[in-house]
Amino acid sequence: MLSFSSVSVIAPARLHMGFLDLSGSLQRQFGSIGVALNNPATRLIITPASQRNICGIATHRIEHYVSLFCEAFGVSDALSIELTHAIPSHIGLGSGTQMAIAVGAGLSAFYHLDLSVREIARVMDRGLRSGIGIGVFEQGGFVVDGGRGENTLTPPMLAHFDIPEDWRFILVLDKRGQGLHGIAEIEAFKRLPPFPRQQAERLSYLILMQALPAIAENDLTRFGEVITDLQRTVGKHFLPAQGGIFTSQDVATAMQFFADQGAVAVGQTSWGPTGFCLVGNNDIADNLVRQAQPLFASTPLEFHIVSARNRGGEIIVT
Repeated sequence: MLSFSSVSVIAPARLHMGFLDLSGSLQRQFGSIGVALNNPATRLIITPASQRNICGIATHRIEHYVSLFCEAFGVSDALSIELTHAIPSHIGLGSGTQMAIAVGAGLSAFYHLDLSVREIARVMDRGLRSGIGIGVFEQGGFVVDGGRGENTLTPPMLAHFDIPEDWRFILVLDKRGQGLHGIAEIEAFKRLPPFPRQQAERLSYLILMQALPAIAENDLTRFGEVITDLQRTVGKHFLPAQGGIFTSQDVATAMQFFADQGAVAVGQTSWGPTGFCLVGNNDIADNLVRQAQPLFASTPLEFHIVSARNRGGEIIVT
């Protein structure tokens, strides 16, 4: 089988901004919204080798996905994969899905299989609840998925919009811990109370008739109000599992500071502990972070200014 001499893949991090119907009261369960980020990103390089060789950082995270792919599609694992950058794991930025898709997309290109992102995701067991990770690799920007229905394989993308180039997200990371993941995450979902149908209806309307038009019209304030409302609603529902609307109290305090200073779209990505907020441009973001850093110097918080990524993952072959 022919192969390229080198395949490089860049898979972007994402913010998971919340679910629309956690209980499926409207016949489709979950449904989620999110946005691709330019940083951080997972980057890997695949080259020919006489035997399987995985090197670089966090190599243990790749082994499983390589085995899944090669067994599913009947291709050799005699190759070299170097992981040069990795999205930090279990802090709400989509590290697992992006790692799985990056490996699968790279191997698909390496072996000329021409697989879609969704075919790869199904083999890698991704997209079981949220389709946001799939959507941001496919096309970047702000995406809305349709959740899971009776015959869903991976959640379909319902809407995609570019984020205005000037907008900036401030990420607040808590270096002490990780959000729920794996078996703990599955058990947490099982223990949650039913999500009220009225709330699912309200959130669906707000996304369709408020958030999406706001992005289309570059209305930062209205978009931010909807995201903050959704985050507060879903966060209260998750309160029994994570101890509060935010997993980290320090992050919660920092997010309140940013909200008081005029930041919008305030919330937590996935199970956290990472918080996020949105401002109109880089100068505003830089000024707010400079104000926050001395106030939170005694905490384990880190502040990062990032832009949205209005394109999907990249596959570069040579």
